[in-house]
Amino acid sequence: MKNIILIVLGIIVAAVVFFAVKGLLFYKKIYTPAIIKKPVEKSTYNILLFGYGGGNHEGAFLTDTIMIFHADLKAKKAALVSIPRDLWVKLPTKSGSEFHIKINAVYQMELGKMGEVSTIYSNLNQSHFGSIKDAEFTKYIVSQIFGEDIDNYVAIDFSGLTKAIDLLGGVDVNVLKSFTDTRYPIDGKEKDLCNSDIEAQFNLIKDYINIPATATDDATLQQLFKDHSGLEEFYNNITKEPEKTFPCRYETLHFDKGINHMDGTTVLKYVRSRYALEDGGDFGRSARQQQLMIAVKDKILSVGFVPKIIPLLDELGGDVKTDFNLTTMKKFIDLAGTVKDYQLVTYIISDQNLLKDSRSRDGQFILIPKEGIDQWTGFKFFYKNIAQGILPTPIPTASSSGQLNK
Repeated sequence: MKNIILIVLGIIVAAVVFFAVKGLLFYKKIYTPAIIKKPVEKSTYNILLFGYGGGNHEGAFLTDTIMIFHADLKAKKAALVSIPRDLWVKLPTKSGSEFHIKINAVYQMELGKMGEVSTIYSNLNQSHFGSIKDAEFTKYIVSQIFGEDIDNYVAIDFSGLTKAIDLLGGVDVNVLKSFTDTRYPIDGKEKDLCNSDIEAQFNLIKDYINIPATATDDATLQQLFKDHSGLEEFYNNITKEPEKTFPCRYETLHFDKGINHMDGTTVLKYVRSRYALEDGGDFGRSARQQQLMIAVKDKILSVGFVPKIIPLLDELGGDVKTDFNLTTMKKFIDLAGTVKDYQLVTYIISDQNLLKDSRSRDGQFILIPKEGIDQWTGFKFFYKNIAQGILPTPIPTASSSGQLNK
């Protein structure tokens, strides 16, 4: 598989070089400075990539796409590692008290967007924070897991992803297996009851529907089941098959195996889908996100990309954030001509390698290291090997040509 260094910068910075005036305006919009460090000539980089809903999406700043891109410019090797959103991580607190959270909520907490846990936010040890607008704290948490400093980050929201793909004229994505997802959420319909006749039943149990692992052990809920005929069946339906009770909240997606040309809206659905029987769950979604990266890389390197970026530079500035400085950006872009000389491997951290399933004290489904909560030795060993070019057997992924890569 060919290298995808441009994925890190790609749409975000290519225009900076080719269109200086426009590019600088764009850069001012997306750039948030990292903590200033003494300049060091580097040949290896660890870059945190993540995507989030943004806008009016529920959980707008939850980073449901999280990857680390490792690039060794001297050895001409690179690795792309997907991190599951349910990874359970410990946050440093001022009081020293123990506090854990899913990794996809760390950036949202760093921005102070957690709302209901604002008291927890005030207790965070903010010595690791940079500007409240950047991802310094999130970078710190990820560095503690993998044992390597995170140099920079790039974040893009759903709107920016959609615009970028459309700007490219769509991309050709290799779908490894046909799948149908009947539970893809429709924006703005998350709380729609779809049928006023069920409002009374729904109100009785609405406080329990997001914690099914512990709710069935709750004495109050069990009493409600006894007092209201049919309520237990209704509860089971909305927690296990909500699309049948709330059909207006969801749409059905279907993708056929093989090369599919996708516009921005379709790409977003493809990489967010989670409930297909054939290719569901977060690990399947991570694999599809890596497939998209490959497809975007192929399109970016195709002829005629650069002129297409001009009309949307200003628009994309509101959807992308990074702490890359211009010097580092230029270094990567200067290497674009040698991109085909690089070797890339991809990994999905999952319950098939470093992780195991667990439950938090409040009943949330979480993923923890096989050695136990907060035991990151295996992660650090794994990533140290990558950084040194000692690559473990990669999980197979697909190239845009449809061939499996290892």
